[in-house]
Amino acid sequence: MVTQHYDQYTTQDHLVWKVLFDRQTALLHKRAAKVFEQGLSKAGLHRSALPRFEEVSKRLQKATGWQLEPVNGMLDDATFFGLLAERKFPATVWIRSMAQFDFVQEPDLFHGVFGHVPLLMDQAFADFLHFLGRVAAQHLHDPVALTRLERLYGFTVQFGLVLEDGATRMYGAGLLSSSGEIHHCIADESNRRAFDLATVLHTPYSEAQLQEHYFVLNRWDQLTESVAELAAILSSGWELQPV
Repeated sequence: MVTQHYDQYTTQDHLVWKVLFDRQTALLHKRAAKVFEQGLSKAGLHRSALPRFEEVSKRLQKATGWQLEPVNGMLDDATFFGLLAERKFPATVWIRSMAQFDFVQEPDLFHGVFGHVPLLMDQAFADFLHFLGRVAAQHLHDPVALTRLERLYGFTVQFGLVLEDGATRMYGAGLLSSSGEIHHCIADESNRRAFDLATVLHTPYSEAQLQEHYFVLNRWDQLTESVAELAAILSSGWELQPV
């Protein structure tokens, strides 16, 4: 793990944060889930300067018992899920360049903080992610189990949609932090399906490209229910069939 050296960020870095913040908040108007909008304010995130991890962690700790863990880049499964099991979210300390506004293949600071932190300010969502981390920590030596867990994480935490007041809203961090993914998701030809755990577990997932499938929750309780059901599947060895 690393330290966020805040004084080493350049004027350009702060400008990238500001421009991204302004653009994403405009794009997400009436498209983001209410929990994101509420969490953005509670987390104290603002456009004027890059967030300090220590300050954000204090707000997270007070709200839901979570904190940010500064990292340099991608983590292996054991480290990543192990941190989630400890209520620590790994957030990258580097921020994308001006040339990478629309899409980055690896998570940067904007994705980690702007995309993930607002949802982690919500106790129900934070508990769901902690539950997912604990289940994953029990299956780190099972490649099949890890693939299933990664798909559930990817199609919810990263690219999830939810129905609110009859409208489809975004809550996945990969959507919230990427204008390219937002435009791809709202296109008429986008493949948006009702959330079904079996179908999610049988759908290939990758963060290296724009998503081919999105899954829409009917209600937030489906998140915790899906982890409990997956935990039972992994323990028993039986298989769910997609609808």
